[in-house]
Amino acid sequence: MFLQIHFLTSYHATLLNRDDAGLAKRIVFGGAPRLRVSSQCQKRHWREWLTQQTDLPSGIRSRHIFSRELKRRLVDAGVEEDTAHSLIFHLANGIFRAAGEKDAIDKQTLNMKQPIFFGKPEIDYMFSLLKEAADTGDEQSAKSYLDAKLKSGRQNFTAMVRAAGLQHPVEGLESALFGRFVTSDILSRVDAPVHVAHAFTTHALETEVDFFTVVDDLLQDDETGAAHANDTELGAGIFYGYVAVDVPLLVSNLTGCEPSAWKEENHDGAKDVLNLLVHAIATVSPGAKLGATAPYARAECVVLESGTGQPRSLANAFLHPIRPGANGRHPMDQSVEALGEYLTKLEDMYGQGDEKRAISTLHPWPRAAETPQPLQTAIDTILETVFGGSR
Repeated sequence: MFLQIHFLTSYHATLLNRDDAGLAKRIVFGGAPRLRVSSQCQKRHWREWLTQQTDLPSGIRSRHIFSRELKRRLVDAGVEEDTAHSLIFHLANGIFRAAGEKDAIDKQTLNMKQPIFFGKPEIDYMFSLLKEAADTGDEQSAKSYLDAKLKSGRQNFTAMVRAAGLQHPVEGLESALFGRFVTSDILSRVDAPVHVAHAFTTHALETEVDFFTVVDDLLQDDETGAAHANDTELGAGIFYGYVAVDVPLLVSNLTGCEPSAWKEENHDGAKDVLNLLVHAIATVSPGAKLGATAPYARAECVVLESGTGQPRSLANAFLHPIRPGANGRHPMDQSVEALGEYLTKLEDMYGQGDEKRAISTLHPWPRAAETPQPLQTAIDTILETVFGGSR
């Protein structure tokens, strides 16, 4: 079962996503250059908003989990700093060695070579383990306690966490949604149930260079010129975005069940997360230069689809870029019409299948069989088709 989310959002003069040269990201599609917003950029802003809207455990991605999070907590809990440092290194080094990685953590700083995402339940588990060890008595006894827990390095860290019966998602909401890629088995890899495409403009690239200056407030009368001068690229446009959600995998990540058993689980948490995800996609704006461009906009068309068939993007509706304002037409009307007409052509070729659809749009929807609804009503409608009368 998949949930697909298609959306069209118009942005005024902004710089939503920059490349390494400070220019707006772009992509050539259908032979025409387009403005682009990367999937990483979109997910970053969505997950920051999502973690503020739910009580589900989140997590931290950092090289400094052991040095700046666990050590601080242990010292605050009354463990002597040198002892805390020594025990943390003993535990972390044991975990990494069990995963076949040597020297992955620096003994002096406790910093890791690369950032790793730990869910809050995983961090809390390590803290409780270290605190229990410290409470056993001297440092040697504490290390022996940790060695027993590590079972001489034979047990995977994630297996230890799951055996502790911690609250799901143990890897954090962010990993449960967008996955966690790891290069070793220190942590279990979490496959991403939420697949996010790079958003791009439905029309050809439209940017300009904005030249700006800074005035020095303390200039004297005989002094002229700017204190600073620079330029930045700004762009405006209508962006098409696409997200596909593997619902069984999402339920599995949130509850710990096997994906094949997703229908047997309580779905309240998954429904809440999907409801929030659609709202994030429709209302949370990515964007650099917040103070200079106020890059805040909401989607003006959202198409929600559910079904068991292979998901498919509707990006090719814009393979031939629209011509904004052609024949005096509203450019968003043109984009919505192109989206609906392409969907009709796909159905003419492949058939309807088992897809169910809910539409929310400010603009005319070209398919008479589907009546647009308020966004929340559309979300409720599509989630009912996904989960039905199941738990």
